[in-house]
Amino acid sequence: MATAKKKVAKPAAPARKAAPAKKAAPTVKAKPAAAAPKAEKPKKPKLVRDSFTIPKLEYKVLQDSKDRAAALGRPVKKSEVLRAGLKALAGMNDTAFVAALGAVPALKTGRPAKT
Repeated sequence: MATAKKKVAKPAAPARKAAPAKKAAPTVKAKPAAAAPKAEKPKKPKLVRDSFTIPKLEYKVLQDSKDRAAALGRPVKKSEVLRAGLKALAGMNDTAFVAALGAVPALKTGRPAKT
């Protein structure tokens, strides 16, 4: 007796989805020849935080300057008043600069004692 091999039917392969239609290659748009370069933004200046000691009378002058600017319609911060003073000093000639520095007495450095 010869053994007969039975042919086993293979399961049908799952139906494949139809391949999507190929899209046409995208067209490349030509850039205008006279494209202006972007203007670079100016860099913001780096800020420095500092503290200092100032006599009460001079601090009052600082506050009075703030009040004066506000009364003239130009409210300012203390730092703006100080920066304006620095610009005024920078614009002086050497003789006037030394005279302005001589009008300011030197102070002992460090924090004032608590009272």
